[in-house]
Amino acid sequence: MRILFLSDNFYPEVNAPASRTYENSKVWVKQGYSVTVITCFPNFPGGVLYSGYSNKLYSVEYIDGIRVIRVWSYITANKGFFRRILDYLSFFLSSFIAGLFVKCDIIIATSPQFFTSISGFLLSKIKFKPWVMEVRDLWPDSIIAVGYLSRSNIIFKLLKIIENKLYRSSNVIISLTQSFKHKFIYSHNINSKKIGVFTNGVDRSSISFNHHKINKIKDDLDLNGKIIITYIGTIGMAHGLKFIVETIIKMNNSSTVFVFVGDGSEKEILVKKVKKSGVSNILFINSLPKTEIYNYIKLSDLALVNLKKNDEFKNVIPSKIFENVALKTPVLLGVEGEAKELIENYGVGVAFKPESEREFIASIDKALELKLDTNYENNCERMIEDYDRKKIAERMIKFIEKNYK
Repeated sequence: MRILFLSDNFYPEVNAPASRTYENSKVWVKQGYSVTVITCFPNFPGGVLYSGYSNKLYSVEYIDGIRVIRVWSYITANKGFFRRILDYLSFFLSSFIAGLFVKCDIIIATSPQFFTSISGFLLSKIKFKPWVMEVRDLWPDSIIAVGYLSRSNIIFKLLKIIENKLYRSSNVIISLTQSFKHKFIYSHNINSKKIGVFTNGVDRSSISFNHHKINKIKDDLDLNGKIIITYIGTIGMAHGLKFIVETIIKMNNSSTVFVFVGDGSEKEILVKKVKKSGVSNILFINSLPKTEIYNYIKLSDLALVNLKKNDEFKNVIPSKIFENVALKTPVLLGVEGEAKELIENYGVGVAFKPESEREFIASIDKALELKLDTNYENNCERMIEDYDRKKIAERMIKFIEKNYK
């Protein structure tokens, strides 16, 4: 089977959609499938092209047996709603044009961003091929959650109409959580038989760390003898890190250092806030490649995973949870819903109510105690076995093959 996969993010970018698409595609290629990915030139999240790339109209490279077609897009930093919409629309148009010339048996389009799915839908109609809509986030509802639009806005209403059309037209829907599936069935009246739930996971074989580099990082950042709590990922509006930083400033506990690794629309604001406060236990590090990220997770006493307080985020399971667990770093989770249930069921972290100062502060000590639990490492092993990326990818492609006709 020849798979055409549309995703605006892909390796060497390190965000969740890039990692998921890359790792799933690797598994499918090893199984004997032909996979072509149409994507942008890597620039996320800073809107700066990675070394060795230029924003050309079209280029082809091969990565681990995956044919990767990179197309021109309007490049901008991960900030500003309308600039990002221009980014999304440009990739929609470029991916659609490029997709016309790719021979395939099935099309998979991952959303968000939302417009990639429109490209997949249109290509399926023109090429008379089935298409799969992979839903990693409920877009455009997540736009409301971060405050970009209101439900009464005409743009939002239009996007909801398109969203419903896409769900109904797709041959298969891949959902990342049970909550998403529940919404598709009961809010959009979608046939449950065409919806498969395939969560994120982790490829344990791809994870490694270097003790020498870890010791050097600790020396360079003066972290020795400190409790280290690390947040790694996008620093955007959805992640609720303003609350976290403001609470840390109030705590004023120099024995605990918070390290934020990543970039995003809110980073500059938070850096200024920290400088103004005068505290010395909050550090910001620019985005890093995966190989370096694992060193930061491993040196941490706790791994912070946080989202803004909003009911929409009860439906998501942040992908960074799985890598933290694979490296046996307890998760400090500011997310409710399925993510909370997951870490508590496996005993791999402690959850606090989003934007609750009291619960956030109390959860730090609870999470630190968790690592002393004799069952903790076994709990991590059990969870990673259950959420092995290779097994999930294999089940996902079987489901697609069974249900797309």
